[in-house]
Amino acid sequence: MEFHVRLQGADVAPIADRLLEVDPAAVADLGAGGVLRLATSVDEHEIARVLSEAGHPVDPLDVVRQPSVCCGGCSG
Repeated sequence: MEFHVRLQGADVAPIADRLLEVDPAAVADLGAGGVLRLATSVDEHEIARVLSEAGHPVDPLDVVRQPSVCCGGCSG
């Protein structure tokens, strides 16, 4: 699932490192306008916990789940 979180001036490396501890397949990057984009199997509450541990406390309600863009072609 993809999630967006608005974070200004965040260093993605510590966030990605912490997220990889709970989801080894996770991907994190910082998009335009300070939007942290996360692709992960964990939920909004776990993401909020990870961000807090990485020094960026957010409310789980600030973690916005994005609509799926999966076409289904990769898994048959």
